[in-house]
Amino acid sequence: MSPFEDGSDQYPTELAELAAVLVGIESENPPGNERACAEYVHDWFAHHDIDATLLDEPDPERPQVGARVGGGGSDDSDDGSGPTLVLNGHLDVVPAGDHDEWTHPPYEGTVEDGRLYGRGSVDMKTGVAVAMLTALRLRPDIVDGTLDGAVVVHAAMGEETAEPGTRALLEAGFTGDYGIVLEPTELRVATSEKGMAWYELSWPGEPTHASRPDNGVNPNEHVPTVLAALADYDAELRGRTDPLCGRAYGTVTQVVSGADSNKAVLPERAFVTLDRRILPDEQIEDVDGEVDALVAELERDHGIEATWERHETYASAEIPVDHELAEVVRDHTAALADAPTEPWGIRASTDVREFVERFDVPAITWGPGSLDQAHSVDEYIDLEEAETGLAVLERAARELLTVGHGDGDSASQ
Repeated sequence: MSPFEDGSDQYPTELAELAAVLVGIESENPPGNERACAEYVHDWFAHHDIDATLLDEPDPERPQVGARVGGGGSDDSDDGSGPTLVLNGHLDVVPAGDHDEWTHPPYEGTVEDGRLYGRGSVDMKTGVAVAMLTALRLRPDIVDGTLDGAVVVHAAMGEETAEPGTRALLEAGFTGDYGIVLEPTELRVATSEKGMAWYELSWPGEPTHASRPDNGVNPNEHVPTVLAALADYDAELRGRTDPLCGRAYGTVTQVVSGADSNKAVLPERAFVTLDRRILPDEQIEDVDGEVDALVAELERDHGIEATWERHETYASAEIPVDHELAEVVRDHTAALADAPTEPWGIRASTDVREFVERFDVPAITWGPGSLDQAHSVDEYIDLEEAETGLAVLERAARELLTVGHGDGDSASQ
């Protein structure tokens, strides 16, 4: 299938065209509409004679794609003796909201004045397109042995809601010696990132008709006290810093009470969501302990019988700032782009944690586009920067896979 109705190439090999096709395939999460986009990516690889798998794990209703060039795949002659570079991107995008608020429709992939507009243009379908085209460009030299090793491409599901798409791809064998997660960093190399956890605090009320409020208990009366306690916690967290990732935070993002009930009834329960940003040297068990202590104080000091649950969790992650992978990508970025090259950590959370923390694969977050555009109305990416990113990635990959570069074990040092 192609979103273009004018007969344009269904499987383009130019970056702007391919990224526009991907943006034009709506893949919002929630609810999790990755299927059509995943099927297109799989067909694109098949059309260009690259081995690819449409993976049903972790959710058969929301397939994702793992592709491979080299490493013994049926489409090439490489014996798998060299290193494998994994290029990771996700297919899901956050909902576009009210389409009438957009100057350019979110799912038309509009190119105008050197920019690609649309939901997912920067986060992160252009990054996926960069990965796909890098694999295609490297394929001839991997096949004939000029380059050693392999390139793996992930087109993952579920990243926006902390689902284990990337984890499932790695578990299925689409892994390697190095990983690059192509989230938008304006071509800065991030060797560390914050983690994130969502905590839901709640406490009970006693429902009764609002015409007789004294016959029940209104949990909303405790909301100011709980918010004040969480504000104090956030103030304490802001004193904790990481030299690359910045401050820790604890931000209230939702307050919900009685939303699913009659408006004339006191709510049965009140809920507050805390978004906790976790530094690389913090452990999730310790963060759990802090939230537990905060809830205990609410009961001891204010008589609020609150409980807590931790929902989506992104682990923090880091590798040495001078790791070979980081140095190679920095060097090629400096040669082609006007981007900062000093050590840096990304303040958002990405699937790099799956590589580093769960599979012990050194990985960085690096890619074209600004994180400021992610999730925004009229989201866009500068196509000149994206083209530069593609050139940088191809050069860096060639160095990492060049026969005789390192000894094949450097990625584990």
